[in-house]
Amino acid sequence: MAAFDGQRVTVMGLGRFGGGVGAARWLAERGADVLATDMADEGTLGEALEPLRSHVESGAVTLRLGEHNVSDFTDTDLIVVNPGVPRPWGNRFVRAAQAAGVRCTTEIGLLSERLPDRRRVVGITGTAGKSTTTGMVAAGLRGAGSVVHVGGNLGGSLLGTLDEIGSDDFVVLELSSAMLWWLGDEDAPSATRGGGWSPCVAVVTNLAPNHVDWHGSDAHYEQSKRAILAHQQPGDVAVLGGSVADWAVNTGVRPVVVESGEFEGELLVPGAHNRTNAALALAACEGVLGESHREAIVRGIGSYEGLPHRCQFVREACGVRMYNDSKCTVPGGVALAVDGVGEVVGGTERVHLIAGGSDKGVDLSEIGALAGRVAGLYAIGATAGAILETVTPEHAARAHRCGDLPGALGLIRERVRDGEAVLLSPGCASFGEFRNYEHRGDEFVRLVRELFPDGVTA
Repeated sequence: MAAFDGQRVTVMGLGRFGGGVGAARWLAERGADVLATDMADEGTLGEALEPLRSHVESGAVTLRLGEHNVSDFTDTDLIVVNPGVPRPWGNRFVRAAQAAGVRCTTEIGLLSERLPDRRRVVGITGTAGKSTTTGMVAAGLRGAGSVVHVGGNLGGSLLGTLDEIGSDDFVVLELSSAMLWWLGDEDAPSATRGGGWSPCVAVVTNLAPNHVDWHGSDAHYEQSKRAILAHQQPGDVAVLGGSVADWAVNTGVRPVVVESGEFEGELLVPGAHNRTNAALALAACEGVLGESHREAIVRGIGSYEGLPHRCQFVREACGVRMYNDSKCTVPGGVALAVDGVGEVVGGTERVHLIAGGSDKGVDLSEIGALAGRVAGLYAIGATAGAILETVTPEHAARAHRCGDLPGALGLIRERVRDGEAVLLSPGCASFGEFRNYEHRGDEFVRLVRELFPDGVTA
């Protein structure tokens, strides 16, 4: 409990998903004098601060909100940086810490250093499908009778439950490109990296351009994704989706390539892309348990009901099915969601698609192209104009600029028919109109219940 007794630690960026707050709490409970600093003010952070209240009142945690001070990064013993901080290699506060010789790491870095056995860790990354695949891996392992702890990019922090992770348990981590940069990308300066670490079983679902706003280029994004394989050891397993099948693995690492969506069991979640996710999850589970457990793993994956905000069935009202796919923040993922929901309702031409959000600097033409395949495309947020610019003239009548989510649902209510579906699959980040993708999804669910009251809640 006194591992950080008397150390001064600055937590940079509390975020809205619990990682920064979780790290601050965990450090304070282990004797650290924690300064938590965020460019957002207290009003913006809101309820995210609640888990820290008792530690702030006791003096174990000091808050500096609405600004960063350089001295907080140079006159301290350790910096814990939220991976959401973009381009940390050029961030002036991180650079100041580096120049002062202060070690920088992340919440996932602290966790990876303390996990009891990396041979029982499965890590999942990729542009699309990593959250669902993470959930399916956990379900498959549990189906085979294992105790599983899930963390990483899904939100929250496993630091507070480290003492509960037994030597025979499995840890399943969703790893973002930003997390992986800190964990061991070769581009990361040694003074600011969390140390070379890769999971025993590494899964890469796929790769497409994304997060240029954080990385600065597609090449840097890919390089950071590849870091999940960089420190694997002989005997480890690399499960690779078809689009990354040619990625090199370290000597002694066994590559398993999953080219298609062939999965031998039944699934509760719709879509060919989810069959691919299930096949990846099966390969990952067999990577740690072996093929002798296949039947139990398949049953476990088949019981997986899906994540909130990821093609989540919300309700059916007057014959119209509503789906919340708010977690989709990449253009390539929108088509997958449309196809999956289309399978349920008898064709994509029966799907009313709401897309758009804040701008990450990526090509949005994949979303615009869907106007020719769906009943209607309803563009919202800052990227609405950019999406509609990519719609061809022959499909322009199906594309609508709605401004915001209530506007889109109001228009859909006038146009939707029995047997059709409403799908929120933004393909863009949520910031600006919403705090995060969860807030966006929750608002969608609330508005659906308000505007479509005649239905049975799932």
